[in-house]
Amino acid sequence: MDPDYSAQDVARCDLCKTAIAQSYCDFCHVNLCKPCIGEHISPDYGKHTIVSIQQRKSTLIYPKCQTHQKEDCKNQCKDCNISICFDCLASKHHNKEHEFVKLEEVFNTKKEQSDTDELENQILPAYEEIANELEMQIDSLDGEYKKLTTEMSKQREEKHREVDNAIDQIEKEISEIKLKHHSLLQKHLDEIKQLQSLIQQTLLALNEIEESNEVSQTIHYSSKNEEFSKLPPKVIASMPKFIPKQIEREELCSLIGKLTPLSTTLEERVFTAKKQNTSVRELLDEPEVLNTIKTGYEKLRSVTCLNEEKIWTSGQTADIKCFNIQGVLQKTIRTKSGKLPNDIAVDRDGAVLYSDWKTRTVYKVKNDQTEEIITLQGWRPYNLCVTSSGDLLVTMYSDDKTQSKVVRYSGSTVKQTIQFDDKGQPLYSGNYYIKYICENRNLDICVADCGAGAVVVVNHTGKLRFRYTGHPSPTKNEPFKPRGITTDSQSRILIADRDNHCIHFLDTDGQFLRYIDNCDLKNPIGLCVDNNDSLLVCEYKKGNVKKIRYSK
Repeated sequence: MDPDYSAQDVARCDLCKTAIAQSYCDFCHVNLCKPCIGEHISPDYGKHTIVSIQQRKSTLIYPKCQTHQKEDCKNQCKDCNISICFDCLASKHHNKEHEFVKLEEVFNTKKEQSDTDELENQILPAYEEIANELEMQIDSLDGEYKKLTTEMSKQREEKHREVDNAIDQIEKEISEIKLKHHSLLQKHLDEIKQLQSLIQQTLLALNEIEESNEVSQTIHYSSKNEEFSKLPPKVIASMPKFIPKQIEREELCSLIGKLTPLSTTLEERVFTAKKQNTSVRELLDEPEVLNTIKTGYEKLRSVTCLNEEKIWTSGQTADIKCFNIQGVLQKTIRTKSGKLPNDIAVDRDGAVLYSDWKTRTVYKVKNDQTEEIITLQGWRPYNLCVTSSGDLLVTMYSDDKTQSKVVRYSGSTVKQTIQFDDKGQPLYSGNYYIKYICENRNLDICVADCGAGAVVVVNHTGKLRFRYTGHPSPTKNEPFKPRGITTDSQSRILIADRDNHCIHFLDTDGQFLRYIDNCDLKNPIGLCVDNNDSLLVCEYKKGNVKKIRYSK
């Protein structure tokens, strides 16, 4: 999908700035309304190429022939790998026995063979994982080397003043080895980040190629995926060890002990592309309700699950309830503050996470023990999502209720902040409306921005992919204000439309597929999908969770 012309956008005329554009000049690259076409092409009618707005950038721009300056090269010699014009073909300027191919065919083939998907979703994440591993090793160096220093301090106490000088000497060796160790890891980290930068540059170039109709730029692009797929070797450095010896006054320095040297090896990494999910689950003509769980909440807000066996729910009370799939209450957790949780989530270990706007804190409950994992200043946490990598996505709003953002955490550490688009404009409405969030299987981050009346979808780097602002329907009379949001194994997006009593169903690129509105849904709000692609829907006022089967 072209992010500049999504289904939700309207192209305006570049001349009058107000009228809707129906046409496009493929020579000048401007949008035109019907009244402005005449003004634009006059007086040099011949040089302009006017097409419909849907066919923008459809006219290829061919390179000029170096021999016949006024002619376009529309063919390529496969033997010489050069572009040639029709005059070259007709004249003796080129070997007629060579094999020729139309540049349009080469252009279209190159467009179809984009490296973007593999670079973005396969190779770049592999480098990010390597960089994170190296950063963790560097962060742990102080702690590991502190253990060595502590051992030396014990030896110092045993040997008293006679061994001070010898120990100082060995401590100096530790510092030198540590510096060497740090430098070694930092060097590899710098190399990895340099390669990451090259990949990002390649992605930018590919994005330009995908948006461009310049033939030369496209046909001369050479894939670097094979080069990038050869992952750098893994650095394995074994920590030095201190080996103490019994003290003998003679040869004191040599008998105190010694440090093993820093040992490093390079372990080869092999890039393995992740297999894409090729199985297709078709939608049922009529979704059906499999089960209804009565939770007892007067106002039910959120539902989440780790598997098909049990679900967690929360509403406008301080109790977080766990039910089995038959609807039998299994467990109740009470929030630490005694206030209602804004949202709940379950991590990969089965621990329950919940956000509390009153204390500005995200809590983790495991084995009946509650711990604070994130506490904010100047912001209040709202909705939560545990990602496929184990990170936590948190939507939050500022104390003055003018800004909203999404923050990615690894444990308590901030890894990413998503707040603005490429033009510096806010991605999300700046208020405290509920902003449910989920991660799609393609790593897109989907936010249901109720205040803006839109679903905002960005990729894993935070770049805007599209906005969805609802689908016209004669039976849906209320404004679109999305609440809950979730995705399934096919990367399809499901959105709760509470006021219109239905679920919007989109494909991974934001194209509307259908409504789920035949299951007697009343005020649907929180959503989640279990690992069998069954949809769990919270009915806000009824306090029920409905389990719905919508695919074969």
